[in-house]
Amino acid sequence: MTAQLINGEALANKIREELHKEVQTLKRNGKIPHLVAVQVGKNPASEVYIRSQSKLCEEIDIRYTLEDLPEGLSEKDLIAHIEGLNSNPSITGVILQMPLPKGINAQRVQSSISPLKDVEGMNLASMGQLVYGKARLAPCTAMAVIELIKSSVVETRGMEATIIGRSAIVGKPVALLLLDLNVTPTICHTATRDMTLHTKRADILVAAAGKAGLLRGDMIKPGAVVIDVGINKVPEFDAEGKPVLDKKGKQKMKIVGDVNFQEAKEVASFITPVPGGVGPVTVAMLLRNAVEAAKMV
Repeated sequence: MTAQLINGEALANKIREELHKEVQTLKRNGKIPHLVAVQVGKNPASEVYIRSQSKLCEEIDIRYTLEDLPEGLSEKDLIAHIEGLNSNPSITGVILQMPLPKGINAQRVQSSISPLKDVEGMNLASMGQLVYGKARLAPCTAMAVIELIKSSVVETRGMEATIIGRSAIVGKPVALLLLDLNVTPTICHTATRDMTLHTKRADILVAAAGKAGLLRGDMIKPGAVVIDVGINKVPEFDAEGKPVLDKKGKQKMKIVGDVNFQEAKEVASFITPVPGGVGPVTVAMLLRNAVEAAKMV
């Protein structure tokens, strides 16, 4: 058996096409989606993400505004600024760019974003709605995992799932969202005594621990669906096991997931690649949340 690749890029494209149609309907009804990104100070990594956000919002006709705030801004003033965005009726969504400068509590600031405008689904009220199965804005990566599962599994009712990782943005919300699909979820973490005991019985495996190669082929139930959320940089080697060097003589690095892909693809029925799996769909879920928020405001 060789697993079928779940094409995250193709799924993300389909979602964006559907969202573009929704945005046109909203505009005809007098609702203008407007996403405001808040950045405190300068960060090269977030600059790339911001450009990507802006481009994708333009693609589906969402207005996108970046607000650059000074790095020395206090937490109190940042929260006051966000509260101003909350009260502005022309703004339908707010996203806080990470990382924030030292001394600012990210969770406290994130929770100051109105639950109606919290496109990342990280407000405590948004997270609480997950428990009741009523969350309209949920963490984007968790929603991406669910979309990828639904794209490859016709009927999830009665399935067992094992999630490796218990973070607030992936592991925990994925478990709650799977419950809504009538799946029985198990969460494994650093204190789990025998992880293989849980992974071997899972029809669905979600690897989100941030450790390269954590999930091996012999840990997977034949025919399972494997969703790899991990993004890890590891040294690159050639077929003979020698380091691959760049033009400056430094060893090249490559991006891999938490799953040993070569082993897993011989056991699983469906599997996401890294990159090209969860990542593109996560960004599409951010856009979906932006459109959903526009309906709520």
